[in-house]
Amino acid sequence: MTSPKPVLIATDLDRTMIYSRNAFGTAEPAALCVEHLEGAPLSYMTVAAADAMTALASVAAVLPTTTRTIAQFERIRFPGEPWAYAVTSNGGNILVDGSPDRQWRRTVDAAVRAGGATLAEVGVALRDRIDDSWVLKYREADELFCYLVVDLAATPDDFLAEWDSWCRPRGWSASRQGRKIYTMPMAVCKSQAVAEVRTRLIAAGRLDPVAPTLAAGDGALDAEMLAAADRGIRPRHGELEELGWTHPNLTVTSATGILAGEEIIDWFTAALPGRVADSTV
Repeated sequence: MTSPKPVLIATDLDRTMIYSRNAFGTAEPAALCVEHLEGAPLSYMTVAAADAMTALASVAAVLPTTTRTIAQFERIRFPGEPWAYAVTSNGGNILVDGSPDRQWRRTVDAAVRAGGATLAEVGVALRDRIDDSWVLKYREADELFCYLVVDLAATPDDFLAEWDSWCRPRGWSASRQGRKIYTMPMAVCKSQAVAEVRTRLIAAGRLDPVAPTLAAGDGALDAEMLAAADRGIRPRHGELEELGWTHPNLTVTSATGILAGEEIIDWFTAALPGRVADSTV
């Protein structure tokens, strides 16, 4: 039996680890395509980041943790795979060796039902508030939550705040990540799924019981996960940067864009036992 891993790393993917060409920022480093859509390249990491993630996954328990649906996650060839566990659907699904854990999903579904409005009720209320002049797509994800793809310039300034205020008394919340506006049940969150995976890894002897949990993410849907971790890091871009969000255990990268992903992996690596974190990070 292999030795238990000394650290658990829960990391968001889009605009934290992987980047579209439009999200590169001003840098043009050597990059590796890690996702294709309908045969076209879509998401990238720097070559250095991909190499560093492969090395990190060999010595730490790395947990990809994303708001993507299962199908969207499966498009990614994230360095270090195959993954014993992955969290998708913002915590609504846990994948075990690539397959959804049905018991976890039943637990989540029960919590959503107990929390307030149904997805169908929320969807009706949301569609009553939008129109084609600024909404490009309406999507429901894994029968858990819904999101809009919007024209940011045409989106009404007060829409997000007004919609969020409608959602919260009904057990939901709204947030924006790039061109997407997510409407999410409060019962569905990444931090709870990360805690569940941590418990399972410790019970199986695959994670040291005293191992710290480190986390990375850039969006409002990552905030709870970052706050719950022993230490967290976010890039100097994205929704949390726009909100000025901080926390006592939080580090913010120096870099923006795709180079921030490289910096985050270096920060994770520096936190491994026997390594001394770079004080400039």
